[in-house]
Amino acid sequence: MSRINSAVQPFKTEAFHNGQFIEITEQAFQGRWSVVIFMPAAFTFNCPTEIEDAADHYAEFQQLGAEVYIVTTDTHFAHKVWHETSPAVGKARFPLVGDPTHTLTHMFGVHIPEQGLALRGTFVINPQGVIKTMEVHDNAVARDVQETLRKLKAAQFVAANPGQVCPAKWQQGAATIAPSLDLVGKI
Repeated sequence: MSRINSAVQPFKTEAFHNGQFIEITEQAFQGRWSVVIFMPAAFTFNCPTEIEDAADHYAEFQQLGAEVYIVTTDTHFAHKVWHETSPAVGKARFPLVGDPTHTLTHMFGVHIPEQGLALRGTFVINPQGVIKTMEVHDNAVARDVQETLRKLKAAQFVAANPGQVCPAKWQQGAATIAPSLDLVGKI
């Protein structure tokens, strides 16, 4: 079942963020754009490369009015130690969210029951707490945050411009399409 256009349901968990333990609920996804990035577990191999990629582009996410949340099935305590011991993870200035009860992995459809881990899932959530984009794939394939940024920009554009769609490979500032009967079979 697709989660696109569904609202994030109530939850409560803990995160490590900028040297503090903080509570995260579904309310965190209200009032601003959010990017939720699921990873299998702390202290793995591909995950630090993805966190570093997100950290290197975090200012751009913030300029777009979006917060980034990294979620693993570990606890916020593990995330604190991971942040302190991994140079790549140590660059993170966004919340590292623990999901030891697997509430979020189940809610977002990325849970691997046999392993108790998460698939690599990326979700863009609008300021109303509704999922607008999702990508889920095998844990052996790491993501490129540039594509996540492109999807965030496209989701923001269509939200601000009803009746427009972003074509393949759309980049901010490029032409969009206004679907109409006149275009059927002409593109």
